[in-house]
Amino acid sequence: MKFIKILILFIAFQVSAQQGGMWIPSLLEGMNEQEMQSLGSTLSAKDIYDVNNSSLKDAIGHFNGGCTSEVISDKGLILTNHHCGFSQIQSHSSVENDYITNGFWAKNFKEELPNEGLYIDFIVRIEDVTARVLADVTDTMTEKEKQSKIDSTSNQINKSAKKEAWQGSKIKAFFKGNQYFLFITETFNDIRLVGAPPVSIGKFGSDTDNWVWPRHTGDFSLFRIYADKNNRPASYSKDNVPYAPKHFLPISLDGITEGDFTLVFGFPGRTNEYLPAIAIEQITQKVNPSRIAIREATLNVMDAEMKKDNKTRIQYASKQARIANAWKKWIGENLGIEKSNAIGKKRDFESQFQKLVKQKGLEKQYGSLLSDFEKLYNDFESVNVKRNNFLEVFIRNNELMHMMFRLYQMENAYQKGDASFNKAKESTITRLKGIHKNYNASLDKNVFEAIMPLYSKNINASIYDKTQFTNLDSALELLKGEPKKVIKKLNNDAAFVYAKPFFDELYNSIDPQFQSINSEINALQKIYMKALMEVMPEERYFPDANSTLRVTYGQVKGYAPRDAVYYNPVTYLDGIIEKYIPGDYEFDVPQKLQDLYKAKDYGQYADTNGKLPICFLGTNHTSGGNSGSPAIDAHGNLVGLNFDRVWEGTMSDMNYDPEICRNIMVDLRYVLFIIDKYAGADHLIKEMKLVHPKRK
Repeated sequence: MKFIKILILFIAFQVSAQQGGMWIPSLLEGMNEQEMQSLGSTLSAKDIYDVNNSSLKDAIGHFNGGCTSEVISDKGLILTNHHCGFSQIQSHSSVENDYITNGFWAKNFKEELPNEGLYIDFIVRIEDVTARVLADVTDTMTEKEKQSKIDSTSNQINKSAKKEAWQGSKIKAFFKGNQYFLFITETFNDIRLVGAPPVSIGKFGSDTDNWVWPRHTGDFSLFRIYADKNNRPASYSKDNVPYAPKHFLPISLDGITEGDFTLVFGFPGRTNEYLPAIAIEQITQKVNPSRIAIREATLNVMDAEMKKDNKTRIQYASKQARIANAWKKWIGENLGIEKSNAIGKKRDFESQFQKLVKQKGLEKQYGSLLSDFEKLYNDFESVNVKRNNFLEVFIRNNELMHMMFRLYQMENAYQKGDASFNKAKESTITRLKGIHKNYNASLDKNVFEAIMPLYSKNINASIYDKTQFTNLDSALELLKGEPKKVIKKLNNDAAFVYAKPFFDELYNSIDPQFQSINSEINALQKIYMKALMEVMPEERYFPDANSTLRVTYGQVKGYAPRDAVYYNPVTYLDGIIEKYIPGDYEFDVPQKLQDLYKAKDYGQYADTNGKLPICFLGTNHTSGGNSGSPAIDAHGNLVGLNFDRVWEGTMSDMNYDPEICRNIMVDLRYVLFIIDKYAGADHLIKEMKLVHPKRK
């Protein structure tokens, strides 16, 4: 008996040590299925992904191309994060109807709000098409010729793919271009806002708590998919009806305890787990610091201006959140890489790789890979930093410069003829209207003055008083007329004249140099990926995230961020009250939530200890794009809603460390509690299927 216990503990340790990875759901049979079941799952691979029968994958939607969502009722009710639906919540808000501050809850189908441009993709099936894509690619081709052949073959496969008229298809590269998969998709475009808590719940803790633990954020919002009378995707119409899904997720009222199995299903955006040490060093020690400095300067301006009046706060709420999110993530990423000694460990790994290359007689094929990386990244450093800084200053942080960049692209289209120009102009006008919908020229000027010195000594803030583009009406007036006249007027605008030399430098010098070296790095990375799997086949390999559907599994588990500190894996409503600061934009608490706490009026949503759970931690390997992903229990029920990672573990995009990498999830019992007891929207609760799997 003692031997058996030791063996079980050994196996459990091995499985725990192997957690991490973003696995393709169509390839779970075998090792992954066994590992999940060793962690406590009762699910089979076919329960998760099945082409012929309803399975979990049919409930998982790609939300607007950037987040994940899941179907939670037979009437197409969709759950995602508050921050994923924030721009839609903001777009329906005004000073008179401030849904950001007060929340929004539709009482019936008629009150649900349509959202132009919002869409949700579902995966119908996944097929390995590697052999077909690479059939005509030869080693004698240049990298450009190889990619051209891959693109043309992929287009042919897409065109001939077996699918229904309303379905789409796309081919994505995996393992740095060593493998290719075809995805058949269904895209729904009539998505309506159903409910959202006030920002004091949906974004509780705001920037201070972002990326950190303990967390007490009710980061959720509700939408609904509408379809035509045949239950197929359709553009918005009053005649559309709630979508009847192939599968929706039941919700467990039994919650979680430490050690419970968790499966996170979603669309992680981008990871780079197989980068060489020199690349990680460059990102964390050269690229990130300058990006952090630029965003910090922007945020200092925004935060000060947003505190002055409600209109500015509403206008810039979504922009500020987007800028702050990456800023804090990069800081945590740098800290995590340093704390885990990721660069040193990578160099040790590379040393072992080099020895095995020699032992296996593969020096001719792979012997110079690491030295080639060193040379390329040394050549890459200055232009990589410069290009990233350009993107931060001219595209992501300053709106007038962003407008100028769009206009510069429009001017370039003019060289291709009137048809190209008119198409570009239409697109530019749409973008200008989008920016001016929530634009404050004074704030933007202050941002310009704060960040431009971090890029150039040529600073001229007077352009804000002379340009026509700080006002939408005058901007649109300038764009009227024949193409030649528009271009002439544009080149007399002060802001455009100022910005144009920077754009010329980008197109003529910075970007060509960047793309040239980057293409060499990518080609080398593809060979390196192939070499790793050939030279070290005993290692575990999963493809980097690329915004395709993935499964990551783990357990509810706390962690030790530093010496003598251990974080429990669950937070409670008590913590919200402890953090409460009256009137503070980050830590204010609605009076009704305070009253429910005082009365301990938690309904059926309390934990076994009588407290209301808010968030919990897991060892699931997540990334950007996993926001809104469902956390699914051992039986296929929804228990949590993924929304963040711990600060020490944001480096998991480059280096997943099971000791400190944790994902953060909203407990679904808190979501249900807010919908039911706080918002009084029990009609939504009645739509859902609530279950008690642990009572069995």
